Amino acid sequence: MKIKKAIFPVGGLGTRFLPATKSMPKEMLPVVDKPIIQYAVEEAAKAGIEQFIFVTSRGKSSIENHFDHSFELENNLLLKGKKETLKTAQEMLKIPGSFAYVRQQEPAGLGHAVWCARHLVGNEPVAVILADDLIKGSNTIKEMISNYSSGNMLAIMDVNNQDVSSYGIISPGKTLENNMTEILGLIEKPSIDKAPSNMAVVGRYIIEPSVFKELEKQNRGTSNEIQLTDAIANRIGKSQCYGYKFTNDRFDCGSKLGFIQANIKLSIERDDLSEKLKSWLKEEFLNGYV
Repeated sequence: MKIKKAIFPVGGLGTRFLPATKSMPKEMLPVVDKPIIQYAVEEAAKAGIEQFIFVTSRGKSSIENHFDHSFELENNLLLKGKKETLKTAQEMLKIPGSFAYVRQQEPAGLGHAVWCARHLVGNEPVAVILADDLIKGSNTIKEMISNYSSGNMLAIMDVNNQDVSSYGIISPGKTLENNMTEILGLIEKPSIDKAPSNMAVVGRYIIEPSVFKELEKQNRGTSNEIQLTDAIANRIGKSQCYGYKFTNDRFDCGSKLGFIQANIKLSIERDDLSEKLKSWLKEEFLNGYV
């Protein structure tokens, strides 16, 4: 089944990165020279997504501006003959009408953010991509779409026992082909003693239209928020629910450590930065700083 639309919840306040995010969305923080949100949009575009739906909040207008023309910049680059730089500046632009924006008027949780996009989705399955989870390697959402037939599908990974309380955790069923696992249950941020496994949900989803009906109930869960995992959990037994276990590098760019790790890893993979960065890191290691 072709998935044509993707929701990007980008309404969070980014308090972990204050003061940097006081007047700048955390999604616009750069990993090397590209905003976090652009990595997510590029992943979706390469997966065949045609409609990009951003759930924003106050102070997020720079995201809209980023995925639009900057005529002054483009004209300046053109006049100076900087064709490659101009190409880079225009790469994120899509067909007019491909990008849509809707406001989340209160910080009521991920489920609430997804529900805010309901009228733009309609009666079809949709991808949900959390930009904070920067996943490198093969295209995770593309792989999920290629394995999707119906119901709900969530990207999953193994985490350490001490970290389960930070994630939605699944009760796994049968292990299937193509890195797929049947999901028998799902609980948001359980304590270690109540966690059914150490298999955690990570920021890639494909959800069926009926999930929006669950979110419509506006039931509050963990942290007194409307949780997407709770809505999906309520569909288990009524429709199929699978986990797709990806094997790529994943960086939690919603945390300072994950953000720094992503910058180092992606910089080392760059031909123009790798040699000098490795040399510097080696020097710091020898000096006892690393």
